[in-house]
Amino acid sequence: MALLINLATKTKRAPLVFPLLLKLIIRPGGNPSFPFSPGRPCIPLCFASSVSKSDFPYDPSFPLGSSPNHYRYETSDYETEESETVSSDPLALRQFIELLKQTKQLSISEEAISFLKQSGMQPTEEVVYAMMWELRNEWKLAFLAFRWGGTYLSNTQRCWNFMTWILAKKKKFNIAWQLVLEMHRLNVSARKALLIMIKGYAAANEPGKAVRTFHAFEKFKITADTSAFFILLSALCKHKNIEEAEELMFLNKKLFPLGTESFNIILDGWCNILVDVNEAKRIWREMSNCCIHPDGTSYTHMICCSSKVGNLFDSLRLYDEMKKKGSVPGILVYNSLIFILTKDNCMKEARNLLKKIVEAGLEPNADTYNSIIYPLCEANKLEEARNVLDEMITQRVKPTAGTFHALVKVENMGRTLKLIDRMKEVGCDPNASTFLLIFDKFFRWGLPGDVLRMWSVMGKHNVIPHLKHYVMLVEGLAKCGWLNKAREYYHDMKAKGFSEDPRLERILRGSKVSNRNREQSRYIKGEGL
Repeated sequence: MALLINLATKTKRAPLVFPLLLKLIIRPGGNPSFPFSPGRPCIPLCFASSVSKSDFPYDPSFPLGSSPNHYRYETSDYETEESETVSSDPLALRQFIELLKQTKQLSISEEAISFLKQSGMQPTEEVVYAMMWELRNEWKLAFLAFRWGGTYLSNTQRCWNFMTWILAKKKKFNIAWQLVLEMHRLNVSARKALLIMIKGYAAANEPGKAVRTFHAFEKFKITADTSAFFILLSALCKHKNIEEAEELMFLNKKLFPLGTESFNIILDGWCNILVDVNEAKRIWREMSNCCIHPDGTSYTHMICCSSKVGNLFDSLRLYDEMKKKGSVPGILVYNSLIFILTKDNCMKEARNLLKKIVEAGLEPNADTYNSIIYPLCEANKLEEARNVLDEMITQRVKPTAGTFHALVKVENMGRTLKLIDRMKEVGCDPNASTFLLIFDKFFRWGLPGDVLRMWSVMGKHNVIPHLKHYVMLVEGLAKCGWLNKAREYYHDMKAKGFSEDPRLERILRGSKVSNRNREQSRYIKGEGL
């Protein structure tokens, strides 16, 4: 275990020195502790909500999903879980949540707890978890609901783990550590909570703290087994700390012997997170040097990576080698090959592989058809791309937002409107990203009038303009010379509660000066001066 500490002072990218991190030191009483800053309260006293602004990223240009067993060692991150249903009255629960939100006006938590106890609602594990789920984006209120549960939660892990996840997600690690220590004191297993902390630190780009948390397992009398070690490696790779994960794997090969599974985690990082084919090939050679035999997952990662970087030869070579070794290609392998074949204008071969998927007992999915549509759109072969979309719907494969976005990026105004209507028809409603893509396209084409037309269409589809929409609209209109419209929408943006944007104001001022200079130039030429 001592080897794990080496990573704290020996990394390739950034210093991982953290003087106060997890000095989970055994005190004289034999219990683990965590150092909090002097004078800093461990429990928050005020409960003011915080509103986080959503971001609407563009779709990636590569259509394929994750590789098989992609981070399969990770514990649930709760992101994909459905909202909890409870046997108690849902209306009463909603009313109680509204009552809970009113406690934000109270100055100290004790008053808030007392206020809630007077409501008459009985705190059970089921009710508290459902409340925390509804309030998961407002950590202070979720934490208040957790505290209200009190002794009713002393023997259950579910609420403790979920509260730890909420706090780690918001980077409130000090409070999360208090929960972990309290779980240990109550003899509630803290294993999953510690794994959540590892993932939280990795997501916060603090890989050294994630490693030290793993090292702390023994202090909580929890076995740091291979499964936990793989979760650590996966979390580091998922958040682009692949060099650190690789170094950690080799440093601890005596405790956790090198094997195909550990190499696959690192390979997955280079192939699917950073898409660095040179590093992926280096790991592939390391596997051979260590006498580790690649399995089907290893080949899948490499084929997927080779197709992403446009290497048809390596993709086909690895595919043949994979079959000779007795591994059965999965749907992702076929999708990757279809993508690179279509991209290299080998449509006949891509179609043959589509048939082979069915012959192999697999079902083509949305990614399969997207692997054809994306490169066709990129090559501006729009008629062929539309035919594949029609075929996809005929085969009862539901298109994704990315399917339509690939076409939206390149279609003209009339076709774009039809695509939006078709999205509604197939149950894939246009979203904020859809209109960002459309605005970006028409501004690049120098068609600000079409952008304004799509702005009105956006409202008809119940997509509420966000800050990114306004910024793109105002900046685009100004650069196209539509200054009055740009200022109009900038004022509308501020009226909707968005903060002033100094960069947009500079653009508007600069455009105003530029426009004045052009007018003066025209006047001078007109006078013959």
